[in-house]
Amino acid sequence: QLHVVESGGGLVQPWGSLGLSCAVSGSTLSYYAVGWFRQAPGMEREGLFCISRSGMSRSAADSEKGRFTGSRDNAKNTVYLQIHNLKPEDGAIYYCAADSTNLFNDCSLFPLQYEYWGQGTQVTVSS
Repeated sequence: QLHVVESGGGLVQPWGSLGLSCAVSGSTLSYYAVGWFRQAPGMEREGLFCISRSGMSRSAADSEKGRFTGSRDNAKNTVYLQIHNLKPEDGAIYYCAADSTNLFNDCSLFPLQYEYWGQGTQVTVSS
């Protein structure tokens, strides 16, 4: 059973940047594609960024392109997400999730694709 834990959330000022980490245990990260998602109160969970087992990545819609970047370090069993130019509406619980069924060079931004989820980390954007 894969265990997923997010960290790095907190209070951030608008237009700042924030780095989140997603650590996995119980298996080897190299077997999994990983996605980052967020969910604000009353909203559906949305995909932000994903990275395949090969390191290929996808980001959210074009309107958000460039604001969400990430990487993976298989040796540390950790995936990272960087959020740039934070806005108050970015406040949400941020989740990462792992999936072992994607093709080696692909990943998905759809939550239903993912098997293993962390508990989330809260991000609040306010001055």
